[in-house]
Amino acid sequence: MAITAQDVNKLRQMTGAGMMDCKKALTEAEGDFDKAVDILRKQGQKVAAKRADNATSEGAVLVHISDDAKTGVIVALACETEPVSNVEDFKNLAQSILDKAVETNAADKDALLSATMADGRSVSEHIIDLTGKLGEKLDVVAYENMSAEEVVSYIHSNGKLGVLVGFAGVNGTDVTDLGKDVAMQIAAMKPVALDKDGVDSATIEREIEVGRDQARAEGKPEAMLEKIAMGRLNKFYRENTLLNQDFVKDGSMTIRQLLEKTAKGLEVKDFKRVAIGSV
Repeated sequence: MAITAQDVNKLRQMTGAGMMDCKKALTEAEGDFDKAVDILRKQGQKVAAKRADNATSEGAVLVHISDDAKTGVIVALACETEPVSNVEDFKNLAQSILDKAVETNAADKDALLSATMADGRSVSEHIIDLTGKLGEKLDVVAYENMSAEEVVSYIHSNGKLGVLVGFAGVNGTDVTDLGKDVAMQIAAMKPVALDKDGVDSATIEREIEVGRDQARAEGKPEAMLEKIAMGRLNKFYRENTLLNQDFVKDGSMTIRQLLEKTAKGLEVKDFKRVAIGSV
């Protein structure tokens, strides 16, 4: 049967796929719109499978803070190239995924991907469909949510790095500027934990072993290796745990001391750092 321009445009409006892809799908489906939609979805699945191992170093990090500033959500939708990250359809999908995360308060990334969108399809299905349209791997590389007495967010200027910081003991203190400073500290210094108690045991064991090996390579006595390794572990804590890091804006104080100076009892209870690529 003849496929008209009106038919092609109708399918394009339904799916967002390109004109030529819509025409090919309608031709293959012999004008059956439901079959044509299925063909386009399978095309997206094929592209997704073919590009599954491709790196996704571009994209967008989006954040939402509730009106009462007690909850925050952060989502990172990644793609392969910068031009695709600037396509309106990509931006719209990223925003709709964030909106769904806020609406559902999804427990984790898997729950978010399986959440149902307005048209009855899942977030994951929408990602696959747009993968077929744009021809690149798309992936939700990170999703985090947070609740605290007050949550502050920061998005870096490149749009590929975002931070959530949760405060406790606010007691009426305006933590807007402090929150931004702490969030920017996290963005720049990449702490692995809030304090040394939050560092996982595997990391601790690795740092101790590296400390021993370095000391041994420097010719230190065997009897001194453990003490030297523990000293280097403490240095690791100072450089890589948020509260013990020197404040980048004022190296005369740590982040812990900055909080104490700002308000008695003020604490950072949690933080999330989300990045696309190597930032």
